[in-house]
Amino acid sequence: MKCRPIIVLVLFFTTITSILMPSKSFASWAYLFVVWDGYTYVVSDEYVTVIDKEIGHVTKYSDMEGTYSGNFSNIYKKGTKYYSIKGISTDEAIAIQEKDGKYKKATREGEYAGNKNEFLEPGSSTIIIGIFFLLLVVAIVFSFVEKKGKK
Repeated sequence: MKCRPIIVLVLFFTTITSILMPSKSFASWAYLFVVWDGYTYVVSDEYVTVIDKEIGHVTKYSDMEGTYSGNFSNIYKKGTKYYSIKGISTDEAIAIQEKDGKYKKATREGEYAGNKNEFLEPGSSTIIIGIFFLLLVVAIVFSFVEKKGKK
């Protein structure tokens, strides 16, 4: 019976550690992209010089796999601007402003899958599971304390 408090203590610290320091899996996306207006645009090595007007900007950046809402990118930081390209429909391609003032062409690939009823970002499920285990550990500790108090 003396092992039980040690087991509870180990479970408690494991749970706390998993909540405070969740493991991160780095992205292994097949390509670099931006999302604009619900569509994925694959970033090419091609630069464009004739841009038209600003159409949006990156609202969420992450280099970790997952699904995100808004104008998400796995390469460009939050605030990076999107532009339409003169003579090319945004249904075909857009331009992304680089730090050096140049504009890279991004070609529309298709609808972004992350916009379909996704409400949890990576890490959220880890936190929910962590909270569940924390509550489980608390319940075990209280049950142990109650049993010890009845003796």
